[in-house]
Amino acid sequence: QVQLAESGGGLVQPGGSLRLSCAASGSIFKSLRMAWYRQVPGKERDLVATITQGGSTYYADAMKGRFTISRDNAKNTLYLQMNSLQPEDTAVYYCNALPALQKYWGQGTQVTVSS
Repeated sequence: QVQLAESGGGLVQPGGSLRLSCAASGSIFKSLRMAWYRQVPGKERDLVATITQGGSTYYADAMKGRFTISRDNAKNTLYLQMNSLQPEDTAVYYCNALPALQKYWGQGTQVTVSS
């Protein structure tokens, strides 16, 4: 069983940066493919970026070159470094396995990009 807790969100101006963290409890974290997702009210949750157990990454087109996903298996933590943030990046950001498992959804962390 894994519990996930996202943190690091906040209010940032356009062009700014944030680093999100996802702390995982449980020893199976290192065996999971992980991902970041985001959701805007009234819309479906979208995939942002993924990372395999070995560190191979994938990014949705809108995030390429701006976002970096990483993981520290020793710390059971997933990260998302977000640079050059734009208002359209405003959303609640969640971490989960890939594919996502309903039981792993946490509260998410709000990211608001606004001047």
